[in-house]
Amino acid sequence: MADKPIIPSRIIPAGQPLPPRPPQPGEAPPWRTPPPSPPAPPAAPEAPPLAIQVHVTLDLAPVPEPTWRERLWAWVARIRPWQALAALAAAVFPIPFTGHSAATTWAYTVGEARDGFGPGYGYALAGIPLAVVVWRLVRKGGTFLRVFGLAVFLVGLTGAISLYDPVTWITGVTP
Repeated sequence: MADKPIIPSRIIPAGQPLPPRPPQPGEAPPWRTPPPSPPAPPAAPEAPPLAIQVHVTLDLAPVPEPTWRERLWAWVARIRPWQALAALAAAVFPIPFTGHSAATTWAYTVGEARDGFGPGYGYALAGIPLAVVVWRLVRKGGTFLRVFGLAVFLVGLTGAISLYDPVTWITGVTP
């Protein structure tokens, strides 16, 4: 075997005569078929249909800002009267076999907290649930349970209130 590798300089297909001269650099060999011609460019697109432009001008009158009375009436109108009356009646109607309503029971509990721990605890125990139920009532509207809670917590606030508190806050003198 030969130690030198075989490096073909050109390949002539079988059955073809030998060319008269070797191809020049950059020249395609004569036995190669020329590349196919590029495809024809696509046909020109159709002309777009005529566009119709419509211009609309709206002349909006400014909406007046509702007054505080109108906003208050709109808020009150969201609460159904029969639902509010039923919730208020349920809050102050005595629970069977106890003789006390839910509202008076809450007022008693808040009063005991005031007497046992101090006025701050009584006001906190009465005010925090009242603030939460008022916030929910204003944000989400009046339902039976929210109005019931409002009535219970308002009556419960009376258990935390003492008429001596304003005197104590203003003068610092305790009874």
